[in-house]
Amino acid sequence: MIQKEDVADSEKSFFDRLRVDDLMEQKVQFGHEQTKGDVLASLMIEGFGGVPIVDADQRLMGIVTEFDLLAVLDSGKKLSDISAGQIMTHETVSVTSHTDIRTLIYVLQTNHVIRVPVIDNTDGKLIGIVARRDILRGYVSAEPE
Repeated sequence: MIQKEDVADSEKSFFDRLRVDDLMEQKVQFGHEQTKGDVLASLMIEGFGGVPIVDADQRLMGIVTEFDLLAVLDSGKKLSDISAGQIMTHETVSVTSHTDIRTLIYVLQTNHVIRVPVIDNTDGKLIGIVARRDILRGYVSAEPE
């Protein structure tokens, strides 16, 4: 992790030197294609608005969000009657741990998402998740005292 004193003589601010690995949550709750909607909902109640879906090798396959579950409820179906594989977004926006802060902001804003999964850039395995609030937390902690 970058320390403030590491950037004292740098042209970039401390905030601008942050990368995803400085901000991301590494303990990610995830599901599999067969994970039922009610289980996904229980994970989201604990503060995660989106649950990454991975294969048996932990590679990112998609994501199920609160919007996906609300659409199921709106259609009159029970969450316990659907699985992640039926409702997940397959074309998932993701970043790597080495993504810089400005690129992360761009990805979140242009894709109108709140959080993105973080994947290993060599094998596509899920290694974390990063949200808009993590950027704000990074900014606040980077501000000079």
